[in-house]
Amino acid sequence: MRIKRVLVSGGAGFIGSHLCARLLKEGYYVICLDNFFTGSRENIKKLIGNKNFELIEHDIIYPFWKDVDEIYNLACPASPIHYQYDSIKTMMTAILGTFHMLNIAKNTGAKMLQASTSEVYGDPLSHPQKEEDWGNVNPIGCRSCYDEGKRCGETLCMDFNRQYNVDVKIIRIFNTYGPNMCENDGRVVSNFIVQALKGKDLTIYGDGSQTRSFQYVDDLIEGMLRMMATERGFTGPVNIGNPGEFSMLELAEMVIRKTKSSSKIIYKPLPQDDPKQRKPDITLAKAKLEWEPKIDLEEGLDYVIDYFRKELQN
Repeated sequence: MRIKRVLVSGGAGFIGSHLCARLLKEGYYVICLDNFFTGSRENIKKLIGNKNFELIEHDIIYPFWKDVDEIYNLACPASPIHYQYDSIKTMMTAILGTFHMLNIAKNTGAKMLQASTSEVYGDPLSHPQKEEDWGNVNPIGCRSCYDEGKRCGETLCMDFNRQYNVDVKIIRIFNTYGPNMCENDGRVVSNFIVQALKGKDLTIYGDGSQTRSFQYVDDLIEGMLRMMATERGFTGPVNIGNPGEFSMLELAEMVIRKTKSSSKIIYKPLPQDDPKQRKPDITLAKAKLEWEPKIDLEEGLDYVIDYFRKELQN
Protein backbone atom coordinates (compact mmCIF):
# COMPACT_ATOMS: atom_id res chain seq x y z
CA MET A 1 0.00 0.00 0.00
CA ARG A 2 1.41 3.39 -1.07
CA ILE A 3 2.14 5.79 1.75
CA LYS A 4 -0.03 8.90 1.55
CA ARG A 5 1.87 11.94 0.26
CA VAL A 6 1.09 15.29 1.90
CA LEU A 7 2.27 18.73 0.77
CA VAL A 8 2.56 21.42 3.44
CA SER A 9 3.16 24.91 2.05
CA GLY A 10 4.71 27.11 4.71
CA GLY A 11 5.89 23.90 6.37
CA ALA A 12 8.92 25.49 8.06
CA GLY A 13 6.84 28.17 9.77
CA PHE A 14 5.57 28.23 13.32
CA ILE A 15 2.38 26.26 12.69
CA GLY A 16 3.66 24.40 9.63
CA SER A 17 6.60 22.86 11.49
CA HIS A 18 4.28 21.44 14.15
CA LEU A 19 1.98 20.11 11.43
CA CYS A 20 4.86 18.43 9.57
CA ALA A 21 6.02 16.73 12.77
CA ARG A 22 2.52 15.47 13.55
CA LEU A 23 1.97 14.17 9.99
CA LEU A 24 5.26 12.25 10.11
CA LYS A 25 4.20 10.77 13.43
CA GLU A 26 0.93 9.68 11.81
CA GLY A 27 2.85 7.83 9.08
CA TYR A 28 2.58 10.18 6.09
CA TYR A 29 5.23 11.14 3.54
CA VAL A 30 5.58 14.90 4.07
CA ILE A 31 6.75 17.43 1.49
CA CYS A 32 7.59 20.71 3.21
CA LEU A 33 7.49 23.71 0.87
CA ASP A 34 8.84 27.03 2.15
CA ASN A 35 10.68 30.13 0.90
CA PHE A 36 12.00 30.88 4.43
CA PHE A 37 10.70 34.44 4.55
CA THR A 38 9.23 33.81 8.00
CA GLY A 39 9.86 30.07 8.22
CA SER A 40 13.08 28.71 9.67
CA ARG A 41 15.27 25.66 9.09
CA GLU A 42 15.71 25.59 12.86
CA ASN A 43 12.01 24.74 13.20
CA ILE A 44 12.37 21.58 11.11
CA LYS A 45 15.96 20.54 11.84
CA LYS A 46 14.76 17.48 13.79
CA LEU A 47 12.71 16.35 10.78
CA ILE A 48 15.51 16.61 8.21
CA GLY A 49 16.99 13.16 7.66
CA ASN A 50 13.68 11.38 8.17
CA LYS A 51 13.19 9.17 5.10
CA ASN A 52 9.57 10.32 4.85
CA PHE A 53 10.37 14.04 4.93
CA GLU A 54 11.25 16.12 1.89
CA LEU A 55 12.19 19.81 2.04
CA ILE A 56 11.79 22.01 -1.03
CA GLU A 57 12.70 25.71 -1.01
CA HIS A 58 10.16 27.48 -3.21
CA ASP A 59 7.99 30.60 -3.22
CA ILE A 60 4.38 29.65 -4.00
CA ILE A 61 3.63 32.86 -5.85
CA TYR A 62 5.37 30.95 -8.67
CA PRO A 63 3.88 27.77 -10.18
CA PHE A 64 4.79 24.46 -8.57
CA TRP A 65 3.96 20.85 -9.25
CA LYS A 66 4.02 17.72 -7.12
CA ASP A 67 1.88 14.57 -7.26
CA VAL A 68 0.28 14.45 -3.80
CA ASP A 69 -2.81 13.17 -2.00
CA GLU A 70 -3.39 16.06 0.38
CA ILE A 71 -2.35 19.71 0.58
CA TYR A 72 -2.24 21.94 3.65
CA ASN A 73 -1.90 25.52 2.40
CA LEU A 74 -0.33 27.51 5.24
CA ALA A 75 2.13 29.70 3.32
CA CYS A 76 1.62 33.38 4.14
CA PRO A 77 3.17 35.85 6.61
CA ALA A 78 0.74 35.94 9.53
CA SER A 79 1.91 38.61 11.96
CA PRO A 80 1.49 42.35 11.29
CA ILE A 81 5.23 43.08 11.33
CA HIS A 82 5.84 40.45 8.66
CA TYR A 83 2.78 40.84 6.44
CA GLN A 84 3.09 44.64 6.36
CA TYR A 85 6.81 44.47 5.54
CA ASP A 86 5.95 43.77 1.88
CA SER A 87 2.19 44.09 1.66
CA ILE A 88 2.04 43.42 -2.09
CA LYS A 89 4.04 40.19 -1.68
CA THR A 90 1.68 39.18 1.15
CA MET A 91 -1.34 39.72 -1.10
CA MET A 92 0.25 37.77 -3.94
CA THR A 93 1.10 34.90 -1.59
CA ALA A 94 -2.46 34.76 -0.30
CA ILE A 95 -4.00 34.87 -3.78
CA LEU A 96 -1.51 33.53 -6.35
CA GLY A 97 -0.08 31.04 -3.87
CA THR A 98 -3.52 29.66 -3.07
CA PHE A 99 -4.31 29.55 -6.81
CA HIS A 100 -1.20 27.46 -7.50
CA MET A 101 -1.94 25.05 -4.65
CA LEU A 102 -5.54 24.68 -5.88
CA ASN A 103 -4.26 23.89 -9.37
CA ILE A 104 -2.22 21.02 -7.92
CA ALA A 105 -5.34 19.77 -6.12
CA LYS A 106 -7.39 20.10 -9.31
CA ASN A 107 -4.89 18.15 -11.44
CA THR A 108 -4.07 15.41 -8.91
CA GLY A 109 -7.43 14.97 -7.20
CA ALA A 110 -5.84 15.89 -3.87
CA LYS A 111 -7.82 17.27 -0.96
CA MET A 112 -6.74 20.73 0.12
CA LEU A 113 -7.06 22.38 3.50
CA GLN A 114 -6.92 26.17 3.35
CA ALA A 115 -5.54 27.84 6.47
CA SER A 116 -7.69 30.94 6.63
CA THR A 117 -7.90 33.25 9.61
CA SER A 118 -10.16 34.95 12.11
CA GLU A 119 -8.99 38.19 10.49
CA VAL A 120 -11.61 37.62 7.77
CA TYR A 121 -14.12 38.86 10.38
CA GLY A 122 -12.29 42.19 10.65
CA ASP A 123 -13.54 44.33 13.52
CA PRO A 124 -16.52 42.05 14.15
CA LEU A 125 -20.09 43.28 14.20
CA SER A 126 -21.23 40.26 16.25
CA HIS A 127 -19.72 38.44 19.21
CA PRO A 128 -18.63 35.66 19.39
CA GLN A 129 -17.77 35.22 15.73
CA LYS A 130 -19.75 32.59 13.80
CA GLU A 131 -18.88 31.10 10.43
CA GLU A 132 -21.90 32.68 8.75
CA ASP A 133 -20.72 36.19 9.70
CA TRP A 134 -19.51 38.07 6.62
CA GLY A 135 -17.03 40.22 8.47
CA ASN A 136 -16.28 43.93 8.74
CA VAL A 137 -12.95 44.50 7.00
CA ASN A 138 -11.38 47.74 5.80
CA PRO A 139 -10.35 46.94 2.19
CA ILE A 140 -7.81 49.80 1.93
CA GLY A 141 -6.13 49.78 5.35
CA CYS A 142 -2.61 48.77 6.33
CA ARG A 143 -3.84 45.31 7.41
CA SER A 144 -5.86 44.74 4.24
CA CYS A 145 -3.11 42.84 2.42
CA TYR A 146 -3.55 39.99 4.90
CA ASP A 147 -7.25 40.31 5.77
CA GLU A 148 -8.47 40.70 2.20
CA GLY A 149 -5.86 38.29 0.86
CA LYS A 150 -7.19 35.55 3.12
CA ARG A 151 -10.80 36.43 2.23
CA CYS A 152 -9.91 36.12 -1.46
CA GLY A 153 -8.20 32.80 -0.73
CA GLU A 154 -11.48 31.47 0.64
CA THR A 155 -13.27 32.73 -2.48
CA LEU A 156 -10.79 30.93 -4.75
CA CYS A 157 -11.24 27.70 -2.77
CA MET A 158 -15.00 27.80 -3.13
CA ASP A 159 -14.81 28.70 -6.84
CA PHE A 160 -12.47 25.76 -7.50
CA ASN A 161 -14.87 23.58 -5.54
CA ARG A 162 -17.91 24.68 -7.55
CA GLN A 163 -16.22 24.88 -10.95
CA TYR A 164 -13.80 21.93 -10.82
CA ASN A 165 -15.17 19.86 -7.91
CA VAL A 166 -11.92 20.27 -5.94
CA ASP A 167 -12.31 18.84 -2.44
CA VAL A 168 -11.48 21.89 -0.31
CA LYS A 169 -11.58 22.33 3.46
CA ILE A 170 -11.48 25.85 4.94
CA ILE A 171 -10.59 26.56 8.55
CA ARG A 172 -10.45 29.97 10.20
CA ILE A 173 -7.60 29.97 12.68
CA PHE A 174 -7.86 32.16 15.79
CA ASN A 175 -4.80 33.47 17.67
CA THR A 176 -2.39 30.57 18.13
CA TYR A 177 0.77 30.36 20.23
CA GLY A 178 3.38 27.75 21.09
CA PRO A 179 7.01 26.72 20.61
CA ASN A 180 8.72 27.73 17.34
CA MET A 181 7.22 31.22 17.43
CA CYS A 182 9.72 33.87 16.36
CA GLU A 183 11.05 36.07 19.12
CA ASN A 184 10.42 39.21 17.04
CA ASP A 185 7.30 38.30 15.07
CA GLY A 186 5.08 40.92 16.69
CA ARG A 187 2.51 38.51 18.07
CA VAL A 188 1.27 39.56 21.45
CA VAL A 189 2.04 36.33 23.34
CA SER A 190 5.66 36.16 22.17
CA ASN A 191 6.06 39.94 22.61
CA PHE A 192 4.90 39.85 26.23
CA ILE A 193 6.89 36.76 27.18
CA VAL A 194 10.16 37.97 25.64
CA GLN A 195 9.74 41.44 27.15
CA ALA A 196 9.03 39.94 30.57
CA LEU A 197 11.96 37.51 30.45
CA LYS A 198 14.28 40.37 29.46
CA GLY A 199 12.91 42.59 32.23
CA LYS A 200 11.61 45.13 29.72
CA ASP A 201 8.30 46.97 29.93
CA LEU A 202 5.35 45.13 28.38
CA THR A 203 3.82 47.18 25.57
CA ILE A 204 0.04 47.37 25.34
CA TYR A 205 -1.51 49.14 22.38
CA GLY A 206 -4.64 51.08 23.28
CA ASP A 207 -6.07 50.85 26.79
CA GLY A 208 -5.70 47.07 27.04
CA SER A 209 -9.42 46.36 27.00
CA GLN A 210 -9.38 44.75 23.53
CA THR A 211 -9.79 40.98 23.74
CA ARG A 212 -8.35 37.93 22.05
CA SER A 213 -8.83 34.17 22.35
CA PHE A 214 -5.62 32.15 22.46
CA GLN A 215 -5.23 28.50 21.46
CA TYR A 216 -2.19 26.31 21.96
CA VAL A 217 -0.68 25.02 18.73
CA ASP A 218 -1.24 21.32 19.52
CA ASP A 219 -4.98 21.93 19.73
CA LEU A 220 -4.93 23.65 16.34
CA ILE A 221 -3.01 20.80 14.69
CA GLU A 222 -5.55 18.29 15.99
CA GLY A 223 -8.36 20.40 14.55
CA MET A 224 -6.59 20.61 11.18
CA LEU A 225 -6.20 16.84 10.89
CA ARG A 226 -9.82 16.27 11.84
CA MET A 227 -10.98 18.81 9.27
CA MET A 228 -8.91 17.17 6.53
CA ALA A 229 -10.49 13.82 7.43
CA THR A 230 -14.08 15.03 6.85
CA GLU A 231 -16.05 13.67 3.94
CA ARG A 232 -16.05 15.11 0.42
CA GLY A 233 -18.60 17.87 0.14
CA PHE A 234 -17.96 19.36 3.56
CA THR A 235 -15.99 22.52 2.84
CA GLY A 236 -16.48 24.59 5.97
CA PRO A 237 -15.42 27.19 6.83
CA VAL A 238 -14.94 26.04 10.41
CA ASN A 239 -13.62 28.18 13.27
CA ILE A 240 -10.65 26.57 15.03
CA GLY A 241 -9.84 28.48 18.18
CA ASN A 242 -10.10 28.54 21.94
CA PRO A 243 -13.22 30.41 23.13
CA GLY A 244 -11.51 31.53 26.32
CA GLU A 245 -11.45 35.33 26.01
CA PHE A 246 -8.86 37.58 27.64
CA SER A 247 -8.12 41.28 27.48
CA MET A 248 -4.61 42.40 26.59
CA LEU A 249 -4.23 43.73 30.13
CA GLU A 250 -5.23 40.36 31.61
CA LEU A 251 -2.71 38.59 29.38
CA ALA A 252 0.09 41.01 30.30
CA GLU A 253 -0.57 40.59 34.01
CA MET A 254 -0.67 36.79 33.63
CA VAL A 255 2.70 36.75 31.84
CA ILE A 256 4.32 39.01 34.46
CA ARG A 257 3.00 36.74 37.22
CA LYS A 258 4.16 33.53 35.55
CA THR A 259 7.63 34.81 34.65
CA LYS A 260 8.04 36.47 38.07
CA SER A 261 9.21 39.52 36.15
CA SER A 262 9.69 43.02 37.49
CA SER A 263 8.47 44.44 34.19
CA LYS A 264 5.95 47.28 34.12
CA ILE A 265 3.12 47.81 31.63
CA ILE A 266 3.27 50.77 29.26
CA TYR A 267 0.65 51.96 26.80
CA LYS A 268 0.99 53.08 23.18
CA PRO A 269 -1.57 54.19 20.57
CA LEU A 270 -3.77 51.49 19.06
CA PRO A 271 -2.79 50.56 15.47
CA GLN A 272 -5.21 51.21 12.62
CA ASP A 273 -8.05 48.66 12.25
CA ASP A 274 -6.99 46.65 15.29
CA PRO A 275 -10.06 44.53 16.20
CA LYS A 276 -11.69 45.27 19.55
CA GLN A 277 -12.87 41.72 20.19
CA ARG A 278 -11.99 38.20 19.10
CA LYS A 279 -13.74 35.05 20.26
CA PRO A 280 -14.67 32.03 18.16
CA ASP A 281 -18.00 30.28 18.25
CA ILE A 282 -16.84 26.65 17.96
CA THR A 283 -20.27 25.02 17.87
CA LEU A 284 -19.65 23.71 14.35
CA ALA A 285 -16.19 22.34 15.21
CA LYS A 286 -17.64 20.49 18.19
CA ALA A 287 -20.48 19.01 16.16
CA LYS A 288 -18.69 18.19 12.90
CA LEU A 289 -15.13 17.49 14.00
CA GLU A 290 -15.82 16.40 17.58
CA TRP A 291 -13.08 18.88 18.40
CA GLU A 292 -12.52 21.39 21.15
CA PRO A 293 -9.31 22.75 22.70
CA LYS A 294 -7.75 20.82 25.58
CA ILE A 295 -5.02 23.19 26.75
CA ASP A 296 -6.03 26.36 28.57
CA LEU A 297 -4.04 29.58 28.55
CA GLU A 298 -2.52 29.10 32.00
CA GLU A 299 -1.05 25.72 31.01
CA GLY A 300 -0.04 26.76 27.50
CA LEU A 301 1.81 29.85 28.69
CA ASP A 302 3.97 27.69 30.94
CA TYR A 303 5.14 25.68 27.92
CA VAL A 304 5.92 28.78 25.85
CA ILE A 305 7.65 30.64 28.69
CA ASP A 306 9.89 27.60 29.15
CA TYR A 307 10.57 27.52 25.39
CA PHE A 308 11.53 31.20 25.19
CA ARG A 309 13.59 31.02 28.36
CA LYS A 310 15.73 28.31 26.72
CA GLU A 311 15.86 30.21 23.42
CA LEU A 312 17.07 33.39 25.11
CA GLN A 313 19.70 31.47 27.07
CA ASN A 314 21.01 30.08 23.78
